[in-house]
Amino acid sequence: MSQGRQRTAGVSTGEVQSYLGGIDYPANSKQVADYAKQHGAPTEVVDLLNQLPKDQEFRNAADLNHAIGGLK
Repeated sequence: MSQGRQRTAGVSTGEVQSYLGGIDYPANSKQVADYAKQHGAPTEVVDLLNQLPKDQEFRNAADLNHAIGGLK
């Protein structure tokens, strides 16, 4: 699978990114999860983002996708 289509817990990184259009990077995991929730992300997406380390900051969408891909 390409990086944009990795699936974690039944959610693809492409789906996650579809709720993050317009987010300003850098952003930490809480900001990313809150933004996705405010933009209509389903519970599965928000829950996945809430699994990311709380102190992690993402410089861009690729950085976030890499972190999501590292979740087990």
